[in-house]
Amino acid sequence: MKALIVDDDRTLADLLAFTLRRSGFEPYLAYDAPSAMNLFNQVPVEVIVLDINIPGAPGLKDGFDVCRNIRKISEVPIILLTVRDDEEDILRGLDFGADDYVQKPFSPRQLVARIKAVLRRSDSARIQNLAPYAHDDVMFDPNLREFMRDGHEPVSLTKLEARLLDYLMLNMGQVLPTEMVIDHVWGPGGGNSEMLRQLVRRLRKKIELTPDDPVLIHNRPGVGYGFAIK
Repeated sequence: MKALIVDDDRTLADLLAFTLRRSGFEPYLAYDAPSAMNLFNQVPVEVIVLDINIPGAPGLKDGFDVCRNIRKISEVPIILLTVRDDEEDILRGLDFGADDYVQKPFSPRQLVARIKAVLRRSDSARIQNLAPYAHDDVMFDPNLREFMRDGHEPVSLTKLEARLLDYLMLNMGQVLPTEMVIDHVWGPGGGNSEMLRQLVRRLRKKIELTPDDPVLIHNRPGVGYGFAIK
């Protein structure tokens, strides 16, 4: 399985390549944004590990731009690497279509586990062919990742947003424990309650008429989340 590692820290990139090779991957290395895109266009990789702070060039200035450009043409899983703890940076990367993120410092074994979890979710998504959900004047097509409301333009969702909405609508009317939702969206050990809170916030902005007063996605403090709870 081919993996693209993009990081301008060559020592770290070499270490990640060594770790992935021992785990059965065939790693390819890039150290800046232009070379990352060039390599991606040449090699059919199946997962990308992408640092957001890599050097760039005009029109392709950092890892965010690489993520955004790849997502326009491919659904290959992307895991972001970042030393930033700024919430907006993390949300920006996820909004561009990244599947997960890992903050430095981290252990290579931790990253391998996250890669495998993302690949399992990706394989599962390709196998499933789910019927659309409908509720009152809204409909969600998990295959197209589109949310529709009568009288409004369809809204495209990211893969994480679609996984969350699919799980909530599959269990419509029920309150799902927070940990169960996290495990479904990110896989065991792949997310936390803060990541879920931010994902819910982004999803509400896309599908609720008034995100600050939601009527579709509800939260029961100390319990979990649900769709269309009475």
